[in-house]
Amino acid sequence: MNPTYGGQPYRPEGDPYGGDPYGGDPAPAPGRRGRGPLIAVLAVVLLVVVVVAGGAFWFLRGQGDDAAPVAAPSGSAVAGDPSAGTDAAEPAPSAAAPESSADPRFAKVGQCVRNEGAAGGKPKLVISGCAAKSYEVLSRIDGATSGERDAEAKCGKVEGYTNWYFFDSELDTLDFVLCLKQR
Repeated sequence: MNPTYGGQPYRPEGDPYGGDPYGGDPAPAPGRRGRGPLIAVLAVVLLVVVVVAGGAFWFLRGQGDDAAPVAAPSGSAVAGDPSAGTDAAEPAPSAAAPESSADPRFAKVGQCVRNEGAAGGKPKLVISGCAAKSYEVLSRIDGATSGERDAEAKCGKVEGYTNWYFFDSELDTLDFVLCLKQR
């Protein structure tokens, strides 16, 4: 049986598909989606990465501004020779520090400081009058410090010290160690 009549395939009038009923016409290729949604998703991901990286940078940069001052009692006060209290390597101050500041960066030998930090937490020293439970500054050693061991070693040469405090910043010229005696 030949489905064609007169050489032409039979197509009823009103054929809604207008194509060959036997699959002779190829189906149109599926259309490609636009790149708009992909670009939008990539832009959002990039924005999130930039915001997170910026926040991390801001947070870490803020951490560097607050140097890590630390004070701790030593296990024992090491008595050196009497000349150890006057450290010859200690530089003379080049300019007078403002007297109105209570910041320990301006503490001088003979002045007293007190700890206003939380017990067991980070110390917060302020220059104060010499009273009970204050600390007298026996020696101030300006210059680069590498932390607790360095501060303890430097104060180990100071006769009568009971505690030490160090200020370590990114700029080594601002670093110092205070050798203290509790009153």
